[in-house]
Amino acid sequence: MLNRLLSADYPRSKVLAAILLAVLLGLAFAPFLFPGVKALSVAAKVLIFVVLVASFDLLLGYTGIVSFAHTMFFGIGAYGIAVATTRMGPTWTALAVGIGGALVLSLLLSLAVGLFSLRVRAIFFAMITLAVAAAFQTLASQLSDITGGEDGLTFKVPEMLSPSFEPFEEPFLGVTLDGRLICYYLLFVTALVLVLALLRIVNSPFGRVLQAIRENEFRAEAIGYRVVVYRTTSSVLSALFATMAGAMLALWLRYNGPDTSLSFEIMMDCLLIVVIGGMGTIYGSAIGAVLFLVAQSYLQDLLRLGHEATAGVQWLSALLSPDRWLLWLGVLFVLSVYYFPAGVVGRLRSRRAQA
Repeated sequence: MLNRLLSADYPRSKVLAAILLAVLLGLAFAPFLFPGVKALSVAAKVLIFVVLVASFDLLLGYTGIVSFAHTMFFGIGAYGIAVATTRMGPTWTALAVGIGGALVLSLLLSLAVGLFSLRVRAIFFAMITLAVAAAFQTLASQLSDITGGEDGLTFKVPEMLSPSFEPFEEPFLGVTLDGRLICYYLLFVTALVLVLALLRIVNSPFGRVLQAIRENEFRAEAIGYRVVVYRTTSSVLSALFATMAGAMLALWLRYNGPDTSLSFEIMMDCLLIVVIGGMGTIYGSAIGAVLFLVAQSYLQDLLRLGHEATAGVQWLSALLSPDRWLLWLGVLFVLSVYYFPAGVVGRLRSRRAQA
């Protein structure tokens, strides 16, 4: 059973297996282990970014395609939910229509980008995708009648997923069982299913061909594989998974705007998480997302404690100022790349192989 679920792609390291199990259990019981609005929001964001980064790794890590248009599909998924529920009301039908319409639009756009641009190599393709993503973000800002413009769209979700829905009066293990909790576990199940589906894809014969194209595109084409077809299919699949991640984001926030889902900062975060976790490993997306988002969310709080504790030492207190959290986040990233050049997953697996 486990072999089927993981598609025979085991962690191949006891330490890695323990970390992945801790991440899975931590996310599964996050509302009870880490009570509070902020902790739950961070856990939900981790679930969303695990799917988003894993879908991006299908392009970058497994196929060797550098694309900067990934957040465009992420935004399409979020806007699909936002626009549909705004027009049709907070119903399950609206959610289904929004997700379905977003998937169709992402399919067509990714197919167009793939067919017209994947024949272009290296940095030229990356620049084309960057231009397409920037154009889409501008378009989303200007179509205020549909997307809400710069202000975005605030919408309602089905009552079962709203915080006001409380089926039980008594809390369970100190946590109130409400619609927000139901929404979180909906995201958890969705993220788990999507990650397992990506594991199945990358460990299938199709996934092996993608890795062969990444290693040597000329040889893959010489033995009979149509490289453009495989690269285009990889681009389409990656876009569809990113669209689902965007829908998860909109469902959780109940709001979407250009800066929320189409920002270039999200693209940079994806790149950083892929490097931290390890390229070419779906497991790396989970570990990288946890490390990066937890550091991003709580580093300021830790620095504030250090700033107050070292108030007597002026230079050290100034260095640990919460306003300098981006500096320390950059330092942590440089250290992670220096000590884990192949990412956390790659380093743990290589150590196991050497042992």
